[in-house]
Amino acid sequence: MHRIAVAVLVGAGLVLCTPQAGHTQAPARPAQVELNQNYPNPFNPATTIPFRLSEALFANGHRPVVSMRVYNVLAQLVAIPTMQASGEPLDGVALECRDPRNGFCEFSAYWDGKYLGTDRDAASGVYVYQLVVDGQRLSRRMVVMK
Repeated sequence: MHRIAVAVLVGAGLVLCTPQAGHTQAPARPAQVELNQNYPNPFNPATTIPFRLSEALFANGHRPVVSMRVYNVLAQLVAIPTMQASGEPLDGVALECRDPRNGFCEFSAYWDGKYLGTDRDAASGVYVYQLVVDGQRLSRRMVVMK
């Protein structure tokens, strides 16, 4: 049996989660939120972060509330990416599904590689981007390389 350790961004810090011996994982539910790898990765100076939301999240006129944050390895807030289509900061945005494909609505976020509220470029290193959709959190890593 292989043991997998997963780093999870919680509150103000990263937590390492390791399954205990003998515990089995619950059966996977169909994915309603998919956070994809940013591209390019590594990047300099900017990157695109694609994500997909299941059509089911938009049932009965519901508009999922979506936020995205970029953190450094110390779990400090570095940036709030924007919606690539509109330039609106991804900070509590109620999204609409306009063109579903294969049961999903596709979106892209954009980060210009700058520290929040400044014109200063982010330093080279590893960053964590976190997508929050109606309270559900997903995170991935990306690399800034100068």
